[in-house]
Amino acid sequence: MAAAQRIKFQRVLDPIDRISEILFGLIMVLTSTSTLSVLTAGKVEIKTMILGALGCNLAWGIIDGGLYVLGCLDERGRNLKTQHTVRSAANADEARRAISDALPAPLSGLSDEALEPLRQELLRLPEPSARPSLTKDDALGALAVCLLVFLSTFPPVVPFLFFGEVQTALRISNAVAIVMLFACGYAYARGIGLRPWPTGLVMVAIGIAMVAVAVALGG
Repeated sequence: MAAAQRIKFQRVLDPIDRISEILFGLIMVLTSTSTLSVLTAGKVEIKTMILGALGCNLAWGIIDGGLYVLGCLDERGRNLKTQHTVRSAANADEARRAISDALPAPLSGLSDEALEPLRQELLRLPEPSARPSLTKDDALGALAVCLLVFLSTFPPVVPFLFFGEVQTALRISNAVAIVMLFACGYAYARGIGLRPWPTGLVMVAIGIAMVAVAVALGG
């Protein structure tokens, strides 16, 4: 049971699936802080920036949590459709084709001999439900995604809460964001088999470029 819960939690926090949301949060914060003038920004401007960045990321976290729930429904619905197709197939060949179509690209070319055990296993499973439904784990997963996106905003914002001098806070904030960008690129590379250090540096460059574009366009 503990192992199953750990697998579900790792799936929710999979850096390959969630890296774009974390990057969005970082870019949002960097865009907000980059528009501050270190010469004229006062406490009101800093407070507005902090509240704006936190509010935008909270909204994005809620939206992404909703998208996660829709993704769970989509995946569960596709699996149910495959199960129903296999159980109602006119013959074994038709059932194996349905299984092959449902498999990811590297496995879709499996031979009939390899697909047959899968067909037999699906036939042994209990009768599937008529339509997909949500579970408590889906709700917890959506909450975890929302918190992940929202909490990714805090590290670059913290310096503005503890340093009164805008220039010092801005430099520390940018340094924290760059480290987080690198960490995202490093984790992404490890997940897909690229070289972590070069990919982390490339992610930093891409993030800075995206912030520059956003600022230039008035973002």
